[in-house]
Amino acid sequence: MTTLDERLRGIKAVWFDVGEVLIDETREYGTWADWLGVPRHTFSAVFGAVIASGRDYREVFQHFRPGFDLEKERQARIDAGLGEYLNANDLYADVRPCMITLRERGYFVGIAGNQTVRAGRFIRELNLPADVIATSDDWGLSKPSIEFFDKLVAVSGHPPSEILYVGDRLDNDIAPANRAGLLTIQVRRGPWGLIQNAIPPEPRPNTSLSAYPTLTIRDLSRLATTLSEA
Repeated sequence: MTTLDERLRGIKAVWFDVGEVLIDETREYGTWADWLGVPRHTFSAVFGAVIASGRDYREVFQHFRPGFDLEKERQARIDAGLGEYLNANDLYADVRPCMITLRERGYFVGIAGNQTVRAGRFIRELNLPADVIATSDDWGLSKPSIEFFDKLVAVSGHPPSEILYVGDRLDNDIAPANRAGLLTIQVRRGPWGLIQNAIPPEPRPNTSLSAYPTLTIRDLSRLATTLSEA
């Protein structure tokens, strides 16, 4: 049986989720609270309660406005000139240095998460040192489907055993990536990373119980070193 260090030494490609791994989503969720007309701290409190209970985060919107249609409201925000956006101010400070170091050490670096085409454009404008940047809208596939990670493997050009996926969510990121044969790292930041680390999510239909990461880290500052020193 191979050891963890041996598995980590075999990694050739590192893929990153977006929300709370690369991007601090505090401001974006704050703008949704503003759009709903509720205090930001109230929105955050309900958001945390929904995650802790293992429910879909979109139920937060239903709590404040029953019948809320997220896609229609996204378009309404765009029509009002208040559409989602992100820039380098939303990027966690450890992201660019981590990616630069990974590239310098010969790793393939990819970014793939559940984002809209609009968000994907903003991510590309950050000029991050990544070989591939893709969104669920680009691929027509979204997490936690196993097909999303099968697509990631195909685009990467590496076998699953050589791919590491870095995410914050046990249910959307870690469990399905494990099922696809990838190694996984959970970053313990943001609401999912902190809450789900303490409260394992309920398994979804057709998913295994392998919802636990290969490794857990608090930030990306030592990710490259962890891999190279394995």
